[in-house]
Amino acid sequence: MPVLKPAEPASRPRLPEWLRIRLPTTDSFAHTRSLLDELKLHTVCQSAKCPNHWECWSQGTATFMIGGDRCTRACGFCAVSTAKPMPLEEDEPARVAEATRRMRLKHVVITAVARDDLADGGADHFCRTIEAVRSLNPRTVIEVLTPDFNNRDESIDLVVSAQPQIFNHNLETVRRLTPSVRSRATYDRSLQVLQKVRQRGQGRIYTKSGLMLGLGETEEEVTAALADLRGVGCQILTLGQYLQPTLRHLPIIAYLTPEQFEAYGERARQMGFLHVSSGPMVRSSYHAADFSAPSAT
Repeated sequence: MPVLKPAEPASRPRLPEWLRIRLPTTDSFAHTRSLLDELKLHTVCQSAKCPNHWECWSQGTATFMIGGDRCTRACGFCAVSTAKPMPLEEDEPARVAEATRRMRLKHVVITAVARDDLADGGADHFCRTIEAVRSLNPRTVIEVLTPDFNNRDESIDLVVSAQPQIFNHNLETVRRLTPSVRSRATYDRSLQVLQKVRQRGQGRIYTKSGLMLGLGETEEEVTAALADLRGVGCQILTLGQYLQPTLRHLPIIAYLTPEQFEAYGERARQMGFLHVSSGPMVRSSYHAADFSAPSAT
């Protein structure tokens, strides 16, 4: 199996026109940054070098990243630092809840670094954050984007017991590329996590997942991955272009056109996904609030 390696500077593909963004300069952006600094909160927007963070912060939204900003895994696509994590901050759930209140979020996304150093993988911290946010913001839709918790039933059950409305766990890429793209995580384990949440949520929790495209996957492999996600009952899907955060990360093999993303999106809808967001700039939490439905069944 070929292993993807970081690209040399000279081989980095030229950014196509549809991926060039104009940076907004608004008071809302500065306000969001100031609030996050005041409450000492990490966001995946910053830590993962998300290209949409200018837009999202300017609109007064952000994806909170709990459990610190040091990850125990070293995925080839991710800009989050890999290092020995710091101890969990006991007041972090309350700070996330306060930020949600001040930002008047109707839909909040809470993610985390992988915490393989913790017995429960950080599941209890997720649970306490969900409870804190719901206590202070009872009308806010809560979406979590979790690691795989090494597929431990007790950790998955703990997060499910807190009843977030949406449980997101990303498949990230197709089966063939998973060993090269992801650290420790496996393709089948991620499918199993989504299946367990779907079954144990008893129709009250939506399941969501996403793929990055442009890492060398084929059309047939993408279709197979979508079928696998539907096979475990996944209901919400995001498809976006992989963008190399630094030259030390995995290279971009191809830039997909907006038309290709639209075609994949339409295929996914025909396969039965309730909501699909597919486009070059789409990320797991991008415009997450666009999804709404009366029932998770």
